[in-house]
Amino acid sequence: MTFTAYPETISALTLASDQYEEALAQNDVGRLDSLFSNDPNVIRLGATENLFGPEEIAAFRRGRTGGAPPRERIRRDIAALGPDAGCVTILFRNLRTGQTGRQSQTWRREGDQWKVLIAHVSFIV
Repeated sequence: MTFTAYPETISALTLASDQYEEALAQNDVGRLDSLFSNDPNVIRLGATENLFGPEEIAAFRRGRTGGAPPRERIRRDIAALGPDAGCVTILFRNLRTGQTGRQSQTWRREGDQWKVLIAHVSFIV
């Protein structure tokens, strides 16, 4: 499902989300870092970790051996909150374990780029 208000925002978030998924699949740590905000209040609540601030997020990515487990996207929903902010939610399947996970990201436009400000990843148990 995609919400239709602010179609330019929806298009931009679709592209940004695709870039994020590609960087995640390739374990492109530099690209992943560039897609997160440098705001000191940026947050990433992962499946096994709670990270606050860009330094903690970057350190986690650099310390994770092998990157994120391979996954396939089951569903993606995008909601524009206005011309400069929106949310992306994804349901995915871990290809190693078969476990279903979910990811939510709040994105905002920073200059001419879209950045993740708050992210959450968890698994359905």
